[in-house]
Amino acid sequence: MSHFLPGFRLRAEGIVALYPHARSATLPLCHLAQEQDGYLSANAMVEIAELTETTPAEVRGTASFFDLFHLEPVGTYVVGVCTNIACLLAGGLELLAHAERSLGVAVGETTAEGTFTLEECECLGDCDVAPCVQVNCRFVRTTTPDAFDSLIDQLRTGAIPEIPRFGLLSRVRRSVGLAVPTEVIATERARVAAEATSNDRAAG
Repeated sequence: MSHFLPGFRLRAEGIVALYPHARSATLPLCHLAQEQDGYLSANAMVEIAELTETTPAEVRGTASFFDLFHLEPVGTYVVGVCTNIACLLAGGLELLAHAERSLGVAVGETTAEGTFTLEECECLGDCDVAPCVQVNCRFVRTTTPDAFDSLIDQLRTGAIPEIPRFGLLSRVRRSVGLAVPTEVIATERARVAAEATSNDRAAG
């Protein structure tokens, strides 16, 4: 039985079809699984391994390299506060300490109701607005304790709809681009591979 819901399974198969080698679809499939579940579960990694002709250990090893993937459940909103050098000098540690007090959790923990997970981050790349804060990979440019508390209140009430729940990288799904039946793609790839083999033999 598929771990992916029917619509997600269809999207997963379409993603695999985009690549000449199935294992190249590992990262996009991890993002898809996280979009469905809010994190990358063990069952999802098993199915991704089947789709990419790899092993669950390879999928886990790949996903665990990247901060964007969470292998355990997280909150609806993952709040990251940067404490790298520019943000450190601008009060990043102090803002992080305030965030811990405000949310009532330590770094790496999730609030009891499951709304917020707090993270300490390396450079987020928005150094001109330090200390940098992100929510679900979106810059919120919240640099003071008061602004942070206001942000949290707005998130709790759903007043910032442009920040979707964690796992959904983009609310806009691609509707253009490669729109070729998978069997046509497979036939064309086989033809190109056969030509390459024939050319190699001729050259040898």
